[in-house]
Amino acid sequence: MTTPLVFIDGDQGTTGLQIHQRLRGRTDLQLVTLPADQRKDPQRRAEAINACDIALLCLPDDAAREAVASIHNPAVRVIDASSAFRTHPDWTYGFAQMSPEQAQRIATARRVSNPGCYPTGAIGLLRPLLNAGLLPADYPISINAVSGYSGGGRAAVDEYEGEHAAQASPFQIYGLGLKHKHVPEMQQHSGLTERPLFVPSYGAFRQGIALTIPLQTRLLAAGVNASQLQACLEQHYADMQHVQVMPMQTAQAMTYLDPQTLNGTDDMQLMVFAGEGQVLLAAVFDNLGKGAAGAAVQNLDLMIRGSI
Repeated sequence: MTTPLVFIDGDQGTTGLQIHQRLRGRTDLQLVTLPADQRKDPQRRAEAINACDIALLCLPDDAAREAVASIHNPAVRVIDASSAFRTHPDWTYGFAQMSPEQAQRIATARRVSNPGCYPTGAIGLLRPLLNAGLLPADYPISINAVSGYSGGGRAAVDEYEGEHAAQASPFQIYGLGLKHKHVPEMQQHSGLTERPLFVPSYGAFRQGIALTIPLQTRLLAAGVNASQLQACLEQHYADMQHVQVMPMQTAQAMTYLDPQTLNGTDDMQLMVFAGEGQVLLAAVFDNLGKGAAGAAVQNLDLMIRGSI
């Protein structure tokens, strides 16, 4: 078997840099990037993408669409880290743990759309519960999440680490127009029939995400409680790599969530907290790990060797 040629287009952003760092020492693939003076040359980019086996696109949405449109070699496979194709019916969604069959779908796919950071946590919590009928598909879902500022890309990193870092806000809620681009992705891949209300925010830390979804048990099917939700998540992820469900007894003893707990890993931890008539679902993971570069490398490994 020949060593696959992997081309990273856009390796200067936060996700692209992470992916490049993870892959550059590997001997089971040949890594290709363009020199600085050719990165914006459409002809050189088109030549590089059509000469590779797998292209990893770490570009803004419009640039990702242009890159895909430039492909005329039918053998080229693509992993796109933008949000351009995440709800496209012809693209395979790159969340390997989303269902028992998803890893195999990714392994054989020609086009894979890497999940968004926030949707990874939301879908990871919601989809198993919706599939099991424990959560109504039309439940009025609210999703609250705080991410490290690296989730905002290079501009946010410059804001918090540049010469004016002292003026950067320690915490900011954004997406107040309730039109965040991750919402359609969350709705489609979790299985919700109604648009969830999503409230994202950034904190003054570089990376990590804590995402929570509150539920009222009176709005669930009769008899459904926190223990059943916990059992459903445990069953779904029992044989899955990189996603762990915290034992409920351990979760109940917690007094706070730290978004940075899993920084530097490609894992995600899910939790269920129970109260009187209420349940809080939670996910913690690294927005640059399982929420971006880590997921992309997992998908690449599936496409190259059929396993993570």
